[in-house]
Amino acid sequence: MTTQISTLMAAAAERTVPVVRGVRDEQLDDATPCAEFRVRDLLNHLFQVVVVFQGAARREPLDMSNTPDSIAEGWRDRFADETERMIAAWSDPDALEGVSAGAGLPQAMVGNLALADLTIHGWDLATATAQPYTPHDGAVEALLPFMEQMAPTGRKLGAFKNEVVEAPPGAGEFEQLLALSGRKA
Repeated sequence: MTTQISTLMAAAAERTVPVVRGVRDEQLDDATPCAEFRVRDLLNHLFQVVVVFQGAARREPLDMSNTPDSIAEGWRDRFADETERMIAAWSDPDALEGVSAGAGLPQAMVGNLALADLTIHGWDLATATAQPYTPHDGAVEALLPFMEQMAPTGRKLGAFKNEVVEAPPGAGEFEQLLALSGRKA
């Protein structure tokens, strides 16, 4: 079985997993477009996302309070495996029904949060490590209205930076998405 969100997560993973695999050990302390994260921190955050959001598909509470250090032997393969598990969890149509535990958000919104992290942080990592990154058009198309709706709340909670006020002339949808999340392409 698949759902639209699991299909989009799989497409985003096809772009982000190779970036994660391409991070060199000597880049782990490099800066990223997220001022609060070095490459290692961002990788650990993404690990946490793909693990915690497996449980979120089963309506387990989202607990992002403690970010473990997942960068140990075989971390690149483990990230790919955990990402596949997250996609599989969201492939069940029941994952999209009802409201999330704790956060009280519709499950479809929770799935989009994971898709946003996989897509936007994929770009963050690629940018930080000088790797190419082209997001999946369908993911961007789905995320743009979601981010327009969620960004004000995300900024209040400190999850998003302030919106980049002015996207460049002729900005595409992904540049607009990045601007909503406080990034500049």
